[in-house]
Amino acid sequence: MTGAALVALILALQPVSAAFNPIITLAERALGVFGTRDSLVVIAGQLVGGMLGAVLANLMFGLPAVSVATQHRGGAGVWLAEVIATAGLVLIIFGAARGGRSDRIAYAVGAYIAAAYWFTSSTSFANPAVTVARMFSNSFAGIAPSSVPPFLMAQLVGGAVGYAIVRYLYPSSTPLPNAKERHDHEPDRTVSR
Repeated sequence: MTGAALVALILALQPVSAAFNPIITLAERALGVFGTRDSLVVIAGQLVGGMLGAVLANLMFGLPAVSVATQHRGGAGVWLAEVIATAGLVLIIFGAARGGRSDRIAYAVGAYIAAAYWFTSSTSFANPAVTVARMFSNSFAGIAPSSVPPFLMAQLVGGAVGYAIVRYLYPSSTPLPNAKERHDHEPDRTVSR
């Protein structure tokens, strides 16, 4: 369900919102898409939006608007999973963009997060705004405040790893032409007689 919701939200809001994820905003800052001031404003909005989302989710399910989570999450395997989930998300987004497939980012992100929920032991938070927001919901999805700092650190490491992979695989910021465009721009190799 989270994957489907992400597809819908990204399709609707991509033109006006860089991302819902501070790690993606930091990667965009590192790539020169945003200036520092704009990045800080966007990240603040992402964190506030996440917390408001947690409050609304609590209210929808008949819970108190704010309740501090008690679910402890941690351990080397969980933190490694969060590094992998976050690095993969960065690679998915910027690989699609630099591969000339920006129109498919919403679908790629939705599919990746849905899959990463199952293939990571951390259930793929992969987003500091989501991690912070989940502190305010004492439900199965919550995360105890004491578990948040290592998750955030793992996400930062994963973001840096993902960024390094993107820079290695796609050294140019210019989107690569897709296969059809490459074929359309190849020189005509027929010999005129």
